[in-house]
Amino acid sequence: MSLAPIPAHPKRLVYLGTPALAAEPLRALVAAGFDVALVVTRVDKRRGRGSEMAPSPVKAAAIELGIPVSHDVADVLSAGADLGVVVAFGQIIKTDVLEVLPMVNLHFSLLPRWRGAAPMERALLAGDRETGVGLMQLEEGLDTGPLFAEVRTVIHSDDTGDSLRDCLTAIGSELLVRCLRTGLGVPSKQTGEPTYASKLSMNDLRIDWSMPANVIDRVIRLGGAWTTADGRRLKVVSATMHSADSIGTAGQLVGAVVQTGNGVIRLDKVRPEGKGVMAMKDWLNGAGRTLTNSILGS
Repeated sequence: MSLAPIPAHPKRLVYLGTPALAAEPLRALVAAGFDVALVVTRVDKRRGRGSEMAPSPVKAAAIELGIPVSHDVADVLSAGADLGVVVAFGQIIKTDVLEVLPMVNLHFSLLPRWRGAAPMERALLAGDRETGVGLMQLEEGLDTGPLFAEVRTVIHSDDTGDSLRDCLTAIGSELLVRCLRTGLGVPSKQTGEPTYASKLSMNDLRIDWSMPANVIDRVIRLGGAWTTADGRRLKVVSATMHSADSIGTAGQLVGAVVQTGNGVIRLDKVRPEGKGVMAMKDWLNGAGRTLTNSILGS
């Protein structure tokens, strides 16, 4: 495959992205004065159980900014752009497009670690102490292109999925604008052992109480963690690792404290099935009052 050459100072762009974390870099490009000719994103999806269709966050931002929107990647070829910018697009860009229009990809990890769909989430779940954002040339492989620039940042012990996402989108937006303004230069080949960030499933977010407390803490901080209590799903919104001694078998609930495979965790906020978020103490005073000494997740 012969990739189209990357222009040193692109003037007219097309932008390909989908989720909320890709909306901020789009806004940053427009605020910096770049001419974004077209935005390509996924088709609208049905919202909830009703019939209303909802646009992707990137489409909503594009409409607000007055930028034309398409759901067909092939449309980038007729937009008159000299560079495509891809941020969490969620689709493979075909070779015949890349041979005509060069593209760069803003990726939320320290490549080649965590190539793939969920790099930020996998870094947090794995207990990585640092992560970052890289701007690379898009090529045929999965996040294999050479890097123009990279910025590193620490993953703090209290970072949540939301706080880390906010940090990385801010860093990435600044990196993207800076590189396109000052010139992309010659990219460098990725070095190191690749790892892959597969898309998260509900099973990834189910708490395995036999795991150590620090591992479970990371699942909870990511967001969306869940277990079961008395056969019903219970989402764990926030929790704190506790210094108490062992209180029983893995998953055993004593008050607001749960035994893990190594250490205990205090549940702070939960969301019982069919209800809103509430303090753990309020749930225990109500529906959860009969569950002390029961085993969560069983």
